[in-house]
Amino acid sequence: MPRASQLHLLVHFGEHRSHLFWQKLHVEPEIFDDIMDLISDHPIFHNNSHNPQLPVSIQLAIFLSHAGHYSDAIMVEDVAQWAGISVGSVVNCTNHVMVALLDQHDAFMSFPPPDSEDFQHAQEYAAKTVCPEWQNEILAVDGSTINVYQKPGFHGEVFF
Repeated sequence: MPRASQLHLLVHFGEHRSHLFWQKLHVEPEIFDDIMDLISDHPIFHNNSHNPQLPVSIQLAIFLSHAGHYSDAIMVEDVAQWAGISVGSVVNCTNHVMVALLDQHDAFMSFPPPDSEDFQHAQEYAAKTVCPEWQNEILAVDGSTINVYQKPGFHGEVFF
């Protein structure tokens, strides 16, 4: 099947039509740039091969496009066609970016100490916006939506 990259459109979208950028990658252009700054020096993106990797920005765009859709709403083949690359390259890009992001886990995923101002703000937000059972909690109250139309396969009963 013929492939024609549409990646070049992201530059235009990022500069002039940020809603289209977000629609494709599910992040604002500024967040994309912040993620790039954090992961671009990761060793996973550097090799001594005669076949150089795609630029980190392209790998990140491919990853975000692929990861930003639920389940089978977008298949690897669709991402490959959109990016103008092979299915194997989509898998490689996804894996590279995942490794780089997971190495940043501890820099972003933490709980504020219970006596901190951040913890207090989270509790106040929860008290105003969620059901009473969650008022003393701080998880999943940042305004993010969570689709709960079916329980997860792993620990599904506990989830509900």
